[in-house]
Amino acid sequence: MKKIMNILKQPPIIEDLRNHSGEQLAELRVLLASEAPARPDPRRPHFFEIEGETSVYYVFKYPSGAKVMLIGVWERDPASQFATTACPAA
Repeated sequence: MKKIMNILKQPPIIEDLRNHSGEQLAELRVLLASEAPARPDPRRPHFFEIEGETSVYYVFKYPSGAKVMLIGVWERDPASQFATTACPAA
């Protein structure tokens, strides 16, 4: 289930804990500004995965909605994306 994360402040404030690249931060800003779909973490309130073109971002959204903490980034698996588009559910 995908959920839209509402960010009240534009552009959103991003707190980066691990010194991610400028390109990663820029892509995350674009995703947040465009209200990209986000998957909530079922075990952790206010934590989300946001899928970019080549990366997945794991973030914590502060309850106020004005700030996002970037926890981690990993590359998307192109094979899994191909499998979901090549084999639609019956």
